[in-house]
Amino acid sequence: MIAYHPIFVHTLPDGHRFPMIKYELIYEQLLYQGIADSSMFFSPEVIDDRFVFATHDDAYWKRALGLTLSPAEVRRIGFPLSKELIEREQRIAEGTRRAAIYALNTGCAFNIAGGTHHAGYDWGEGFCLLNDQAIAATYLLNEEKISKVLIIDLDVHQGNGTANIFENNDRVFTFSMHCEKNFPFRKERSDLDVGLPDGVTDDDYLKQLEVILAQLFEKVNPAFVFYLSGVDVLATDKLGKLKLSMDACKKRDLLVFKHCKRRAIPVQISMGGGYSADIRHIVDAHCQTFKVAVDLNLL
Repeated sequence: MIAYHPIFVHTLPDGHRFPMIKYELIYEQLLYQGIADSSMFFSPEVIDDRFVFATHDDAYWKRALGLTLSPAEVRRIGFPLSKELIEREQRIAEGTRRAAIYALNTGCAFNIAGGTHHAGYDWGEGFCLLNDQAIAATYLLNEEKISKVLIIDLDVHQGNGTANIFENNDRVFTFSMHCEKNFPFRKERSDLDVGLPDGVTDDDYLKQLEVILAQLFEKVNPAFVFYLSGVDVLATDKLGKLKLSMDACKKRDLLVFKHCKRRAIPVQISMGGGYSADIRHIVDAHCQTFKVAVDLNLL
């Protein structure tokens, strides 16, 4: 199943439509290319606050709900604070939580949005107020009695919020492979961080990732995987600083999915970042991730 809701696009504050319009375009492109059909999609409701409070600081989220975050906190988030923005975050988080439940039962599920990995325990940052995969992981651990979760974050930016939330949680292993000299400039400590130099190309990236994933799946032996498949690793990305091709993104996704399939481990995927000047590159790269899962009979 795939989480999608047009509120991801239409209720953002003025001036912040691009690249958020990608969510609507991904949905349309998946249908147009026949990668997915309308029966595979669901629209998430607003998440119950109890699932948020299980992951984030109560006081932080209550201030966000009341639109009383300080000017400094709002600047750190990067979006003007509004009821519409809060609702968007609530629906994204619920989409990933429900997608995780679907994946638990069927093997694989996506959220067209999500990947809000810069939101920490008591702070928002980098256009993220709630950490969707951290909320879903906490739900699975607490409510579904999942024993061990592996979070694979292959966005070009470190998953600093995710690392912060699970810093002292031995039931969650956080792995972030990112561009070292890129946002966030103050990194948190994941269980495994691989900081890449600027300009890394396909072969170098894939060789490192292949070795790391083989070791991680063996060492962690997860019961569930969350995968953040950001496409800001592309050479065309305005903010990424890495030099990966579209084909390398496909092979990257394939490496993750093959490990999950070989071990019959459920996987939930959130889209993460993508900031290429031509939005077609962003949409095509994200849709390619869905197609890889379909071709492997995961979705």
